[in-house]
Amino acid sequence: MSRVCVICGKGKVSGNNVSHSNRRTKRTFNANVHKVKVEIDGVESTEYVCTRCLRTQNKEN
Repeated sequence: MSRVCVICGKGKVSGNNVSHSNRRTKRTFNANVHKVKVEIDGVESTEYVCTRCLRTQNKEN
């Protein structure tokens, strides 16, 4: 089960750790998602939603 936002599709992205000597090693950045109750197409279910989408949803209400 991957942690991907059900609304916008935001998920993991990859990048580099960069040390002081400028050596680069691979790393991943996880999306800031929370498990919340969401109503999609009239059906309420518990899904992962990113904090940006939660913030936008609170602005609309």
